[in-house]
Amino acid sequence: MSASKFTLLCNSHKCRTKLSGFAWVTACSHVFCDQHGSEEFSRTPAICPACSSMLSGKLDVLRTELTPSEQYKAMVLIGLPPETVLEISHKALEFWTYQVNQERLLMEYNLSRTGGQVLQMEKFMVQQNQSKELELNALRGEIASLKKVLEEYKRKYSEVLERLNERNRQYQKLQGLLDSLRMHTLGTGEKDPISHPFSTGLIKQRSPHSSPSFLAPEGDRFFSLGPENAKTFFQFSTPTRDRTQSFIKKN
Repeated sequence: MSASKFTLLCNSHKCRTKLSGFAWVTACSHVFCDQHGSEEFSRTPAICPACSSMLSGKLDVLRTELTPSEQYKAMVLIGLPPETVLEISHKALEFWTYQVNQERLLMEYNLSRTGGQVLQMEKFMVQQNQSKELELNALRGEIASLKKVLEEYKRKYSEVLERLNERNRQYQKLQGLLDSLRMHTLGTGEKDPISHPFSTGLIKQRSPHSSPSFLAPEGDRFFSLGPENAKTFFQFSTPTRDRTQSFIKKN
């Protein structure tokens, strides 16, 4: 890092702001912003907030202007011997070198700490990935087991459905047989002789040797034909020729 591009930062770890205008410098080569320097060095004895060094000397802490005027630059080292000027310049350059090295060390420390955090995060991520992979494998195994159970249920469902279809076919067959039996029973009932009212209510069965008897509307016998009257009842007298001819002639 070149000195021309380097910018002083407040050495207070709580501040770390870029310095401009006035700043507080210490004999232990630390620099602070005007606000924090005024707060810290107003107490006696003064203690460096960065390294906890005692700043009891009169010139151990100075408030300086970081961008002095041209007139100040022209007059501040005038009259001093070259050795003093070089020594002052050397002290000033040592201050800048220290600040640059401190910033570099701080950056390296932050980088190392960040790298350690990254490693921890990577390790954590690896552990999480392994854990999630185990959970995923367990879920895959559970899914495979559930698929087997589902296939078993499907097989049982197919068997039950086949049995149900067979029962339905048997039921339909039995229903058809029942309907056929009913139709046959109804047809047989219609073909049976129905007792006639005349024969059931008016004719009374007789013995084979007795002649049939007819009942009157009142229920009594109308007339009966016995063996002695049967012959005379069924005999018809044939009219004589003379009567027939006379009948024709008259007409």
